[in-house]
Amino acid sequence: MARHRKPAIEGIPRLLTTVYEKACRLVVESYYGPMAGRITARLSTGVILDLGTGPGYLPIEMARIAPNIRVVGVDLNLGLIRSARRNARQAGVSHRVRFETGHAAGLRFADRTFDRVCSTGMLHMVKDPAAVLRECCRVLKPGGEAWIFDPAKVASGADRNRYLASLTPVEKLIFRCFHLYTRINPPNRYSRWQIDAMVAAADFRVVHLSVTGREIEMVLRKQ
Repeated sequence: MARHRKPAIEGIPRLLTTVYEKACRLVVESYYGPMAGRITARLSTGVILDLGTGPGYLPIEMARIAPNIRVVGVDLNLGLIRSARRNARQAGVSHRVRFETGHAAGLRFADRTFDRVCSTGMLHMVKDPAAVLRECCRVLKPGGEAWIFDPAKVASGADRNRYLASLTPVEKLIFRCFHLYTRINPPNRYSRWQIDAMVAAADFRVVHLSVTGREIEMVLRKQ
């Protein structure tokens, strides 16, 4: 049976805001661009919700790739939301991308609002992943899909030396402290049967579900 505990934190801590932003910025081409292409490939128009949006690079790339798509990004970290808004303005897509703070387990949106919901690297951080999946299903339109990748393979495309060189001395200290913290308190891991139970409770139909070690990929369709 997989270990399942309540995470000590949800979302990116405020102290890590700039450290996380810089890491994400380095993988726009290697990770966020290709991921945006996957998520929008079969959706020509509509509204997408990105949960745990961070500095907003995934919604921005989706807006670049699919000109008839609108995206809403939600994150707990206000500093990252402010960065996301700035990044969208600089990219010239702020008229089609909106960012706001919010919790994935208690979304403010009405039922049947979105054509697609996506999340990269968030599920292992939340205290109640089953509640997050239920919320995803609630805010989706019938036939809409949730695309969930966890944990996100962002780091695999990053140049570690380039990344560390971009950090200030204080940011390097914060990064090392957090790295040590995650080694002592590793993220949650979920077994296939745990994921199956969460999906069933949310009343989704599975289009694709892969659990390999810690890596989870899900495409779920609302009935």
